[in-house]
Amino acid sequence: MKLPTGGTFWCNWCNVVLVAVTLFGLIAQAEAKMDVKKQAWGKTADGKQIDLYVLTNDKGFEVKVTNFGAAVVSIMAPDRQGKMADVILGYDSAAGYQNDTAYLGTAIGRYGNRIGGAQFSLDDKVYKLAKNDGANSLHGGAKGFNKVLWTAEEVRDKDGVGVRLRYLSKDGEEGYPGNLSATITYTVTNANELKMHYQATTDKPTVANLTNHAYFNLLGDAAGDILGHELMINAEKYLPVDKGLIPTGELRSVKGTPLDFTKPTAVGARINDKDEQMVLGGGYDHCWVLNKKGLEMSLAARMYEPKTGRVMEVTTTEPAIQFYTGNFLNGTIKGKKGTVYQKRMAFCLETEHYPDSPNKPSFPTTVVKPGETYSTTTVYKFSAK
Repeated sequence: MKLPTGGTFWCNWCNVVLVAVTLFGLIAQAEAKMDVKKQAWGKTADGKQIDLYVLTNDKGFEVKVTNFGAAVVSIMAPDRQGKMADVILGYDSAAGYQNDTAYLGTAIGRYGNRIGGAQFSLDDKVYKLAKNDGANSLHGGAKGFNKVLWTAEEVRDKDGVGVRLRYLSKDGEEGYPGNLSATITYTVTNANELKMHYQATTDKPTVANLTNHAYFNLLGDAAGDILGHELMINAEKYLPVDKGLIPTGELRSVKGTPLDFTKPTAVGARINDKDEQMVLGGGYDHCWVLNKKGLEMSLAARMYEPKTGRVMEVTTTEPAIQFYTGNFLNGTIKGKKGTVYQKRMAFCLETEHYPDSPNKPSFPTTVVKPGETYSTTTVYKFSAK
């Protein structure tokens, strides 16, 4: 049959072809945006190369990660108008992370948070740790996972794109027993999620509590304090602390206290309350016991910023979450674009096991034994309303 060469039929046929070609081009373009790119980003003091990995999805959501300290360097997330801005604190160069004293965006290990008295007992042997927080040990010691160079490889799979980082913490490092082989995989998905998956194995009984210390500000580009952010924490109990910020061992109800975030509440609404716990923490610097059974993936917290509409949801397999309001930021740190980071310019929501668990038999154990695999997952999901 001879097809017409003009008229309505031909115009319709052209339109169909044009639409098909356009759609194919858009799909190809979208697929091309989901990518991970690597670039050289400086050197360590002993001359080893530091790299920066840029992870993007097909919506323009972007996360940058460096293999020094396994740090999350930036997260570009949209507001309600679709405007992208960086929602975490950090540095413009690798040198910043090498000189960092506040754990901005870095991996934390072997043990996140505090261990009282900078020591613990395991199998009737006492292990002494660095005292880098008064009389206590904080975030792995004098040289924790935030100050080492990790090996890295790019990851592309059905879940998204990312980078897998590995580090061998040798037996005796910072006082901890066992050769601990640690892996952190950061993955960006098309749901505007940053997934953090932690794994570790050991050749001797040891303790492990890995997390990330990202400082968030959903205003974007650290454009003010975080007191107007509205927080919900899915927890009815928290861990009260002593003057050294070590848990007393009690699991206390949040009801009737400034630590009740079971309903969305402005961060600044009660931050200066004279409650003893708020005075001891200088604001919020406490661990909440999540409403969950076992280690299933579940909602831990949700933060909303009313001016921009940005929302961050935290889901995790961990039993607890530390909420910290940047109480120790004091204007001495100059970060991205020369911004000076002031008190309460950021918040942390660190998923974890309880602080000082090695010294609290009633707390969920953080012991890892040979033949076992330490495994936890946390997801930070960004949206806007």
